Amino acid sequence: MLLAVDVGNTNVTLALFEGERLVADWRVTSHRERTADEMAVELRQLFSLRGFELDVVSGVVISSVVPNLNPALIEASRRYLKHEPVMVGPGVKTGVRIRYENPKDVGADRIANALAAYTKYGGPVVVIDFGTAVTYDAINAEGDYLGGAIAPGVEISLDALVSNTAMLRRVEAVAPDSVIGRNTVTSIQSGLVWGFVAQVEGMVERIVAELGGTAKVIATGGQAGLVAGLTHVIQATDPLLTLEGLRLIYLQNADGAGH
Repeated sequence: MLLAVDVGNTNVTLALFEGERLVADWRVTSHRERTADEMAVELRQLFSLRGFELDVVSGVVISSVVPNLNPALIEASRRYLKHEPVMVGPGVKTGVRIRYENPKDVGADRIANALAAYTKYGGPVVVIDFGTAVTYDAINAEGDYLGGAIAPGVEISLDALVSNTAMLRRVEAVAPDSVIGRNTVTSIQSGLVWGFVAQVEGMVERIVAELGGTAKVIATGGQAGLVAGLTHVIQATDPLLTLEGLRLIYLQNADGAGH
């Protein structure tokens, strides 16, 4: 089975694929200081929860936006999974033509999202990934990655608000019934959640216009469920889109990884 690992700033998501079929998936908190041995312990525990041993893994593909973790990830894959991982980055085949000014600047997760979204939904398509940051990615009708936008995510926006104001406190990130808050808690929630909804709707309108006037809009990421159900501009929520993209990238590079 293929193990796909997407390392984000807040969470690490993992999935086991048997061919095209998703067998299991997990989401754990990112830790920036981890050794290969610590990763292997956690991985063994996660596998055990679903009734698997580590030796079911026949290949590994990794996307990471936390460079400090990459050496330990590679070592854990080699030592405990017995496979050289495909690390998504420069030099790895993706099948995606990147029209960014400097293609090396595009995060591996954004490339995986672009590939999976175009493969599953066709183009033009816009992918909104709600993570530590909110990324908007535009893919044209030919499947080319054109670029996008990066904005602060829900949680770090709340962190910034609370840490830089004396009278405001942390609240649960849920949508209040009314945009007009009647107390401090619902006022913060309105600004946070309905403010993000307004941002999404405004950004989608502008991006779709630049793509020619029509495009599918797909949401993914850990916070996608918070916003996607509150707006009409998102056609589908696909929580495992990045991992599916990693599976597709692995298929193009398996021989190069020694499989």
